[in-house]
Amino acid sequence: MAEAEFDAVARDYAAQHAQSIRLSGEATDYFARYKIVDLRKVTDQRKLTVRKLLDFGAGVGNSLRPLRELFPDAAISALDVSQASLDLCRAQVADGAAEFHCYDGVTLPADLGPFDVIFTACVFHHIPAESHVALLTQIRERLAPGGLFMLFEHNPWNPLTRHAVNTCPFDEHAVLISAPEMRRRLRAAGFARVDLAYKVFFPGPLRALRGIEPALSPVPLGAQYALTAQ
Repeated sequence: MAEAEFDAVARDYAAQHAQSIRLSGEATDYFARYKIVDLRKVTDQRKLTVRKLLDFGAGVGNSLRPLRELFPDAAISALDVSQASLDLCRAQVADGAAEFHCYDGVTLPADLGPFDVIFTACVFHHIPAESHVALLTQIRERLAPGGLFMLFEHNPWNPLTRHAVNTCPFDEHAVLISAPEMRRRLRAAGFARVDLAYKVFFPGPLRALRGIEPALSPVPLGAQYALTAQ
């Protein structure tokens, strides 16, 4: 999607997203929060001190509140191609709680970084495939030594995920990427080690079973997946 398209859907994004995921039995906040909880677990396991964090493709700010809550000591930056989306994003937090940057979708601002963590959630399926490696290379270059990049994406091998994307107006031009292919692109961008875990196996009515999801992470049927590179 072009910048103008994102600007056009910014106000309706929340309603469209809620409608598209209704079969999951969960609200938008659930999908935003579980990712940040996972990110916090990874940074703790790797004993990574997070002083600066970038939300790449922050959109209307679904991840911003859980990021602020779970990384209270970090300086958080939000980056997006849509100024209208960033305006909504900014309204979610108190003044000074984050910095907001609009960019052209091709070249990350030269003065952006270095970051201890760069996080992105369901963004790359909106970006033309031929631009992925170049953008991922720039992301790697914006990481501080020992910094961590964590990417979440929709899993095209999950039928409910495909239904949600196919029925969501702002995903009209989305092209889903399999986890193995996305991992290949990260490696092409210079990330030497890329860990893969599949996520979200059970819908809301079966949430009692979610305690076993970590054991299912190698099974390529989760609704989403995470790639972690450091």
